[in-house]
This record gives sequence, C-alpha cells and structure tokens, in this order.
Amino acid sequence: MERAGGILLHITSLPGSEGIGTLGEEAFHFVDLLNEAGIKLWQILPLGPPAKENSPYLCYSVFAGNPLLISVTEAQKLGFEKPEGLNAVPRFKKANVEFEKVKAWKYPLLRELFADFQVREHASLRKEYLRFLDEHKGWLQDYTLFMALKKECENIPWDEWSEPLKKKDEKVLKEYALQASDEREFHAFLQFLFFRQWFSLKAYANQKGIQILGDMPLYVAEASVDVWANPDIFLLDENLKPTHVGGVPPDYFSETGQLWGNPLYNWKQLQERNFDWWMARIHFNLKLYDKVRIDHFRALESFWSVKAEKQTAVEGKWVPAPGYKMLKKLETQIGKLPLIAEDLGLITPEVEKLREAFNLPGMKVLQFAFFSDATNQYLPHNYTRNSVVYTGTHDNDTTLGWYKSVNKKEKKNIRKYFRGRKKQIASWMVETAWASVAFLAVAPIQDVLGLDSRARMNWPGTSSGNWQWRMKPNQFRKKYIRFLKELGQKYRRY
Repeated sequence: MERAGGILLHITSLPGSEGIGTLGEEAFHFVDLLNEAGIKLWQILPLGPPAKENSPYLCYSVFAGNPLLISVTEAQKLGFEKPEGLNAVPRFKKANVEFEKVKAWKYPLLRELFADFQVREHASLRKEYLRFLDEHKGWLQDYTLFMALKKECENIPWDEWSEPLKKKDEKVLKEYALQASDEREFHAFLQFLFFRQWFSLKAYANQKGIQILGDMPLYVAEASVDVWANPDIFLLDENLKPTHVGGVPPDYFSETGQLWGNPLYNWKQLQERNFDWWMARIHFNLKLYDKVRIDHFRALESFWSVKAEKQTAVEGKWVPAPGYKMLKKLETQIGKLPLIAEDLGLITPEVEKLREAFNLPGMKVLQFAFFSDATNQYLPHNYTRNSVVYTGTHDNDTTLGWYKSVNKKEKKNIRKYFRGRKKQIASWMVETAWASVAFLAVAPIQDVLGLDSRARMNWPGTSSGNWQWRMKPNQFRKKYIRFLKELGQKYRRY
C-alpha cells in the first residue's frame, strides 16, 4: 500500500520497427524510461490473441499470449536463421497499428522460425521448450488443437463446425490431433516464444523496482477455446449458442447500454466444480503479473443479463453472482488478494460490500469528477486511501480530447477547480491525481504527453478503429520524464 505512480500503456502501443509494439528492445527501453521517471507501476491491457476487432478484451484464449507481440528480431537472436522477411520490413505507420498488414508480414516470419526449430538441433532451447509444454499442458493442449481446427475449418466460428468437432467427439478429435500435429506444434512454439519474452520483460521491470499491473476481463469471447472446451460453465443452448449475453445498461458511455455479446457464466455449474476454472485462471494471471485489475468487477456481485436475440442492452436484468464465495476460496489459497476492482458504472451498496470484504482497492476517474457538485465521489477530496485514481482509462478519451468535448457546465466546474489553467489541463489532471490521497495514481501515457482525441485507444460501443494508437519513437521525451519525476518527489510517490 505504499504510495506510487503508474503509467498505462499497452504493449501494442510501444514504438518499434515491426508495425506493432512488441516484447523486444523497445519494451525494455520503456522500462528504463519509467525507472528514470520514478514510476513504480506499468499497467497494460490483456495480452491474449484477439478474436474480434483486434480487441484485447475479446480473445481466443484467456491463457494464451498474442503472437503479434512476439519480437521476431529478439527471437531470431536465439540461434535461428534470419527470416527473409526481416530484410524487407514493410513501411508501417508509426502512429497506428495496421493489424492486417502486420499479420500478413509477421506470421510467415514466425513460421520460418518454427521451421528452423524443427530441422535444427537447438538443444538447450528444445529442453526449455519441453519444460514449457509440460508446465502449460493444462490449457495448451486444448488451445493448440482449437487453433489447428480453426485453420482446417477456414476460420469460421467453432459453433458452425461439423457436429463431431463442435461437440468434441473424442474419437474424431483424437484422430485429427494426430493429423494436425505439425500445426498444433506451431502454435505451441508461438506460445513458448511469447511467454519466454514476456517473463524476461517482467523480470527486467521487477529488477528496476517496477511492478506490472495486468488486466483480466471478466468475460470471455464466444469464439474462444474457453467456451468450446468448457461449454458446461456457460449459458448455452443445445446447439452451443449463447442463450443470454453480457453487457451493461445505459450509462455514461452509451444511451442504449453496451451489448458485448459474450456468453454468460453458468454460475451454478461453476460452484459445483468448486470454481476450478476460475481458480486456474486467476492463479495464472497472478503468475503473469504482480497485480491484477479485474475488469467489470461488479458482475461478480450481480451481472446484467440480456437475451441473446436482443439488439441492444436496454432490455436486460440484474442476476446475482456468487463472487463472494469464489473470492473467499481464492483468499484461503493465497491470503491477501493482490487485486484491483474496476468498480465503475452503476455500483450498488452490495458491490461495495463485496469489494470491502476483501479490502480491494476501487477505481476513481478524474474525468467523471466535474459533472455535479462537491459531493461527486470522483473528486479527490472524497477519496479514501484504498483507491486507485486515473486521469482516464483506455475506454475514455484522452484528457485533452475530453476537455474539448464536455459541456459548458463541466467546463466551468473544471476551470473553477483548476483556477483557470485550461491551457495545461492534461498536466494539471495528472498532478491532481498524484497529489490525491489514493495510494496509487495512474495516467495513460497520452495524458502525460498532452495528446488530443487522435490518440484515443478505444470508443466503447463501437466496433472499428479501436486499439490502434502507437507512441512514436522518442515521443516520451526528457521533459515528460522530468515532469513525472518531480511529481513523484513532490507528492511522495517516488
């Protein structure tokens, strides 16, 4: 609970030559810059392989890593022959990720590395690889088979596969697993490279005194291996289609609510399984990260349930969830929970009671602080120490973009609060977060850099144009590092 300052920046948003941020040299350099700035925590978004619209919150697996984050340049240093594609890197945009262009270039390179791994000895690396397969077999076997089947079925959703594949006929899957052994091993190899690079980066950050805060989406994608491999723990019909899907009612972000479309959990079955799937998932995340933010925490108390055929989230209902029992089981296993509760939106006393029962920090967002009066819970004088304050999150506009778009009443409240300093609104918001009583203050790097809406990461409720922003090379300059360092010293977060 020591006071600290943090920066929110997803791996994909790092600069670099591979068209997307990776776990290579630029990530290590960013850690060095954070260390120089006195930052003690780096928050990232989920690391999984996106299944839909490049969203890290809708992935093919809650365990697997995104192969696009593998640094081919770094992997090549392990003794592989240099892939031909590294000699002819396309002219990628520096300020945005061109996901399809990156995929078209990077996957052939990764297959070249795999081919080299198959034909040459790589003795010490192969021993490491075999240990990885053994350690991760609990999820990796299903994942590699699923990804091989996806390719065989030309990437159509798994619930449109033939009945034997969709419903996991044991004999058929066993035969196919043998036939597709090469494709399965390719995906296992990608996961090996990913986690090798990830844990190297995490170890380096920890050595520099920087903790990693990961983000765990509450729900999983319908198109994921998680649903295919565990249909009994989701609300599905006889054709394995969701009967009810998740979302939230009308809120700050959308007048019709947000309809996410993900299948809801069959909490009764999960309880009968003694929450085994959830325990495995949380333990895995706590190995990946130093701390974990549970996205949409309120759904562990009660969740918004919408019939699958509905077009918006307006017609839904709240359904209770056994989050207390699940977290209590986790607490008996590991003691104090290193979790942060994303408790934004419609929060009831029951949700607060659940969070407080495990002494979990909640979230405060400064961009929500100025639409009402001095009692607004997001104003710093109303915080408790057990809070994490953000200028904004990945779902918000940048602070500069937000300020330009708010109504006259909010602008008046903002100018009054900051005594007219509107020309430096982003830096004043960052300083206000650092000055607050909250034990942890986090700012998206976009707010530290004072960027406008063009640098926004996500527009909730929209399906295109998200997750693309990248920081340009050398954009995190010395003046911003000095700014953060001075704030850390001034407000005891250094």
